[in-house]
Amino acid sequence: MSHLARQNPKWRRRAESRPEEILDAALEVFERDGFDAARVEDVAKTAQLSKAGVYLYFETKDAILRGLIEREVAPVARNLRAVADAGVEDPAASLRMMAAALTQLASDKKKFAVPRIVLSVAGRYPDLAAFYRENVVEQGLGAVKTLLEAGMGRGLFRPCDANIAARMLLGPIFIHGFYTHFLHGDPGPLNPAERVEAHMDILLNGLRAA
Repeated sequence: MSHLARQNPKWRRRAESRPEEILDAALEVFERDGFDAARVEDVAKTAQLSKAGVYLYFETKDAILRGLIEREVAPVARNLRAVADAGVEDPAASLRMMAAALTQLASDKKKFAVPRIVLSVAGRYPDLAAFYRENVVEQGLGAVKTLLEAGMGRGLFRPCDANIAARMLLGPIFIHGFYTHFLHGDPGPLNPAERVEAHMDILLNGLRAA
């Protein structure tokens, strides 16, 4: 009993960290084998757990990917929503902050791994695609739309369709990420900060009122 008592603090610490360990292992396995071919047994082995141990925290392989979406990219979308809600007084500066955060995400191969995995399976797993769209893409588009409408309301941006303009802002950033990380294309001569400046210059000069 004394030996077990000495081990209890370590056991409790590991039990609390196990969901994160499982997600770390799953990301490694999904990237290595692809989501379709990956097995829960492989995730368990990489996490140094039994298969039953994985199922204590995630009921299915789909649930594991949902967990990765929640951990890796959904917080970014929620942060964009917070920036939009707090930044309507200066929508141009807030849009720049959003573009910088998203460009940094798209430039980070590890962070961009989850969007890449979702894209690779979206056609075969419509429920996962819908989960990602609702919790990530639509949150980000809604945040950008809020700032665009605030800028138009203040006369800072010319009137336009905010839904279309939001897609024009977000689309190029993520296309660049997919092009470099998914298609292994040349990232070009600009670093992330320079890409933000070029992107915002083109966008804001097209939106700014005469």
